[in-house]
Amino acid sequence: MFNFLPSIDRYIFRLTIVPMLGVFALAASLLLLDKMLRLFDFVAVEGGPVAVVFKMLGALIPEYASLAIPLGLLLGVLLAFRKLATSSELDTMRAVGLSYNRLLRVPYAITLVLLAVNVALVFYIQPVSRYYYEQMEYDLRSGALGASIKVGEFTTLADRMALRIEASEDDGRRLMGIFARVSNSEGQVLSISAREGAFLATSDDPDTIILRLTEGTIVQDKGLDEAGEETPRVLSFSRHDLPIDLPAIEEFRARGDETREFILPELLRIGWSAQAPPSQRDASQASFNFRLVEIVMMLLMPLLAVALAIPPKRSSSALGVFVSIVMVVAYHKVNEYGEDIAALGRVDPIIALWGPFFLFAALIIWMYYRVAYVPGGQAIGALETAFAKLTKRLGKLFKRRERPGTAPQYAPAE
Repeated sequence: MFNFLPSIDRYIFRLTIVPMLGVFALAASLLLLDKMLRLFDFVAVEGGPVAVVFKMLGALIPEYASLAIPLGLLLGVLLAFRKLATSSELDTMRAVGLSYNRLLRVPYAITLVLLAVNVALVFYIQPVSRYYYEQMEYDLRSGALGASIKVGEFTTLADRMALRIEASEDDGRRLMGIFARVSNSEGQVLSISAREGAFLATSDDPDTIILRLTEGTIVQDKGLDEAGEETPRVLSFSRHDLPIDLPAIEEFRARGDETREFILPELLRIGWSAQAPPSQRDASQASFNFRLVEIVMMLLMPLLAVALAIPPKRSSSALGVFVSIVMVVAYHKVNEYGEDIAALGRVDPIIALWGPFFLFAALIIWMYYRVAYVPGGQAIGALETAFAKLTKRLGKLFKRRERPGTAPQYAPAE
């Protein structure tokens, strides 16, 4: 498939793509698993179907993918060049005249592809999927997903009925241990208990459903008779249909209530419109610049990866892997803070978001220059030295020592 590429480029591609996909899958899975646990708790409390959890997770995949792609790219290139460095293959490539710029040809080709994918995710797919996630969450809270009646709790319907269900089977299609208390406009009250029941839809009135009850009792409170005594009426039934008026559910808001739900044309139209309110204009400009700096920073990820991938000679330190993750996460958090203050109109988005970008870019370029053009240069040489000393001291601290003044014990020869 890639026979048109030189063998060295195919080799670097194989070294890069495998850890990159592994890191991408691991990061996305960890984010989804953490969210899945919270969604299961939320859906269980709201009494919704389990299937909605996976629909909500699916709507969050574009958002988590946009975070995992830059991290996967960084660690994929870093681990590839670290393997070349620790196996002395990098020294051989450098000795035959291959520069770091030449070796980065394939990583940058991969970067451009991922950059295009991330542009589509951040500016088009993620805003729409986030809106669908918010819509499903709203439907779950409001009961539009069939989650308004909770097992073991009294639920009020249409302000005239209280309903309690002991157990639910077959995904809610079979209800056990039903008790209902219904009042009408004339003040009469019905207390209904049934062994089981099921909800049935009606074709003539979509705002009403039928609760079909099986094997139960109806106690009708008719009020006081002429003698001033209560005269309840008790009826037994084998099957009884109880109509239930569905509560009115307000429609979910239109997309665009939050700035992160705007796609690229909407951000440009609102952010630079003289008719838009200043608060909305500031928020749109902040969101646009935040997404843009996050994407542009991907172009510097291969340089940062190479700068942190080369350990000192005769060392297999993996400190660069840890430093790379810390730097990327810290930069992302700085951007989030810059977006927040720019959205409030306190700081211009150019200063709040592009200022940290240029500082971080200058640091990355300096680190890459140290490794690529300075003989024996190390981007984090001081950190490597301190880390080596700390590791050596910890090794001595936990190393088992022989007691002073005691000679080693040998087994007698036979």
